Amino acid sequence: MDSRIGVVGIVIEEFESANLVNETLHELASIIVGRMGIPRKERGIAIISLIVEGTTDEISALTGRLGKIKGVNVKSALTKKTGE
Repeated sequence: MDSRIGVVGIVIEEFESANLVNETLHELASIIVGRMGIPRKERGIAIISLIVEGTTDEISALTGRLGKIKGVNVKSALTKKTGE
């Protein structure tokens, strides 16, 4: 299966879920090219943006696992063109 590049946006609205998010990201780190995290403590949220490269199945597995975590919202956008 061909790989794609994309961006994944993660909004954590419950800080007690942050450790589980980080564990999940570390487990699937092989498809993460870059990461930026911004805590907004005054608003009670944290935002993480990821640049990912992997198959659609690998990226879907990542976003699916993250989306099941309580208080976490996830959105992704992938390239239409596949890489070699």
